[in-house]
Amino acid sequence: MNRRLTIVFLALIAMAALGRAAAQAPLVLDPAKLRLASLNAVVVDASANRPVYAKGANDVTPIASLTKLMTAIVTLDAGPSLDETIAIDVDDLDFVKGTNSRLRMGAELPRREMLRLALMSSENRAANSLSRHFPGGAEAFVAAMNRKAAQLGMRDTRYVEPTGLSPDNRASANDLTVLVRAASAHQLIRELSTSHDAQVAVGARQVQFRTTNRLLADPTWEIALQKTGYIAAAGRCMVMQAQMAGRRLTSHLESGICFNPQA
Repeated sequence: MNRRLTIVFLALIAMAALGRAAAQAPLVLDPAKLRLASLNAVVVDASANRPVYAKGANDVTPIASLTKLMTAIVTLDAGPSLDETIAIDVDDLDFVKGTNSRLRMGAELPRREMLRLALMSSENRAANSLSRHFPGGAEAFVAAMNRKAAQLGMRDTRYVEPTGLSPDNRASANDLTVLVRAASAHQLIRELSTSHDAQVAVGARQVQFRTTNRLLADPTWEIALQKTGYIAAAGRCMVMQAQMAGRRLTSHLESGICFNPQA
C-alpha cells in the first residue's frame, strides 16, 4: 500500500481519536491541519453514523479493487457452499491490463479460499471465478452487484465487472461508507479481509499469499475490515473500519494524500 496513504490514514484517525473528549464528545477533525492532494477523503464515526471529515465525498470516481467488497457481499448473499471447489478458467484472465496472478489457469480452490484471496490479496482471477460460478454466470453476478447497491441506497454507484480493473466501476466516497457498513455485517468478510497471509495449494505447489494492507501488521490497531485498491484512473484507494478511542471509525481515502502537522 502507498506509504503516503498509510501516513494520512494514521493522521486522520489519530486526530479523530484525540479530538474526542472523555465524555463521548463529538469527533472533530480540523481541516486546517490537513493538506490534501487527493480528490476524495471521508471519515465517519460508524458508532453514531456521523461524518467526521469529508472532502469530495459526493464525487463519483473509479474505485478499483474496493469493488471486491461488493463481490464478496453478492457471493455470500447467494448462499453457496463455501467448501465447493471452483476453478480458474481462461475467462478469468485479464486480457485488458495484463495483470499478473499466481493463480494459474486450471487452479482449483474452495470458494472460501477464493474469497480470502480476493479480499486479502486482491486476486483478480479469484474475483472473476467467484462471479462465473454465480447462478446465471458473470453477467447475472454484475446485475446482482448493481441491484444490491440500489437496495443499500448507493445511488452514485455502478459496477460493470467484479474485480475493479475497469475504471467504469464507480462510486462516491459516501457510497463507499455504506458499502463498508454492509460488508462489516458479514463476519466472514471481516475475517477474510483482515487475514494477514495464507498458504494455498495451487496444483502441486504451496503458494504464499499476503495482505495488501501493511497496517494489519501493527498489533496496536483494531482493524475490523479493510480493502485496498489501485488502478491508474483511481489512484491509491483504501477503505477501513477500525476501533479508535472507543469508537468505530470508517474511512475512505483515495489518491495521493499528505499530512501537514505544521499547518
